[in-house]
Amino acid sequence: MPFTTTTPVPLYLREDGPASAPPLLLLHGGPGAHHDYLYPQMLALAESHRVFTYDQRGGGQSKTDSPEPITWRTQVDDLGLVVRELGMLPPTVTGPTIVGYSWGALLAMLYAVQSTVDPSLVPPARLVLVSPAPITRGWRDEFEQTLAERGRSAVVQQLRDELAASGLRETDMVAYRQRAFELSVAGYFADPTRATALTPFRVTGKVQQSVWQSLGQYDLTESLRAVRVPTLVVHGRQDPIPLASAEAAAEALGGEMVVLDDCGHVPYVESPTLLFRSIDRFLQHRA
Repeated sequence: MPFTTTTPVPLYLREDGPASAPPLLLLHGGPGAHHDYLYPQMLALAESHRVFTYDQRGGGQSKTDSPEPITWRTQVDDLGLVVRELGMLPPTVTGPTIVGYSWGALLAMLYAVQSTVDPSLVPPARLVLVSPAPITRGWRDEFEQTLAERGRSAVVQQLRDELAASGLRETDMVAYRQRAFELSVAGYFADPTRATALTPFRVTGKVQQSVWQSLGQYDLTESLRAVRVPTLVVHGRQDPIPLASAEAAAEALGGEMVVLDDCGHVPYVESPTLLFRSIDRFLQHRA
């Protein structure tokens, strides 16, 4: 550490929490993003677990100059190597406990599905899927339309007008950029005015595009039924990602579903108490 040594591209790796605590692997969203924006809120997981996270290939501090396209399978294979490098293997542990957020939750599901047919992948012991990305292309199309509509809403436009009139751009460029970022993601929130005090991040566009293109007209609904792993799905009722997608994932996996009211796509900011209480209860029960 802080970079992996067994993956084709060195991946930036971070560790938090007591070394003696049970290990947990946290997967950030994107694709093409990086882990930073989940912090400091996700440090709540490190109170009871040794939390590992990494910048997935092509984003953050794991960028690469290779012309080879980064696909969903690239990310799944990297995840498998990270699991082995971290020693999350039987008999020391029963397999990795994976907490995935947004795209990271979809990556966790893709990994779990592939682990049922690929012996090189260590099956997960437990899955926690927070605000999971859509499990079908149809639901992804619905999400993109909803998010675009929210970005054009009167509330968000008013917040943008207020920023433009504030004079902040001329007096404090750092604060202006911070606020501009928050407004760029305000549509993800149940209440756009709550998009404050966020850790900014950037998405590497070509990585995001190549991963989604590699999935094509995907539909994981049936393939998830082959996965036999204790699973918790947590989803905000006002998430622009359709609640039906998260419910279908929970049903296919035979998992537990928790719906957070008055919460959008960012429960670790919008509803942290209920989110971490649900995760802690699930992990303790499944220990």
